[in-house]
Amino acid sequence: MWTAPRNYHNRIFFILVAALIALAWLALWVWSASPYAPYLDHEELGHLVLGSIGEHFVLEYALLLALFAFGWTLMIVAMMLPTSLPLILLFYRLTSRRSNSRLLVFLLIVGYLGVWTLFGGLAFFNDLFIHEMVEHTAWLEANAWIIGAGTVTLAGIYQFTPLKYKCLDKCRSPLSFITEHWRGKREASHAFRLGVRHGLFCLGCCWSLMLVMFAVGAGSPGWMLALGAVMATEKNVSWGRRISAPLGVLLLGWGAAIAFGVAPALH
Repeated sequence: MWTAPRNYHNRIFFILVAALIALAWLALWVWSASPYAPYLDHEELGHLVLGSIGEHFVLEYALLLALFAFGWTLMIVAMMLPTSLPLILLFYRLTSRRSNSRLLVFLLIVGYLGVWTLFGGLAFFNDLFIHEMVEHTAWLEANAWIIGAGTVTLAGIYQFTPLKYKCLDKCRSPLSFITEHWRGKREASHAFRLGVRHGLFCLGCCWSLMLVMFAVGAGSPGWMLALGAVMATEKNVSWGRRISAPLGVLLLGWGAAIAFGVAPALH
């Protein structure tokens, strides 16, 4: 369990990061309520990418991918940055006496967001590939529910794996993590690498739940808020680890319900 820092400078830094997260949520909400909402939803955007075969194909394709990258980065700042606040604030406090402290924290955050951005790109292109397969395979098109059921079931199974708990333990111990991976020499590169390492362990905790977000609709602020709250609780609340197994059971039950037609299929 953690609380906001009491030191004046640390408190100001906390407020600035919290404001950045709040701004990301506001941008997502405004975007989802605007006529440009399809550019935030991965499925709608995927159809636009696959359909961009006009005269200006390269330009249209690049623009759509840029929109996805921007929207995904907003999602990561809104959903995942709050789950890493304990480590970011602790790192800021430990490096606050250095003249380049703000740069180091910035590089830490860039490394962290970079890992999630790469994952988002891989997930997006994988999603495009799957939808392309469905459109060209009659059996898959008739049984498209398998994709959603399989995604949710995979997420449920992963909740019980040793890798999930190993990564969760790393994320729940920010001081130990910084002590293990932070080196004072070559500060800038090490701060960036610390962010990358933390991003990889955070990815190890939460990648399957982020895939569930793809399945239920990446353009839905409600689902983003719900899944973000679950991941933040798992990582940062003292009793958070206790919800991992029940969440796994819930996801497995949801996958079974989709498979037997009790719950609506996901796309």
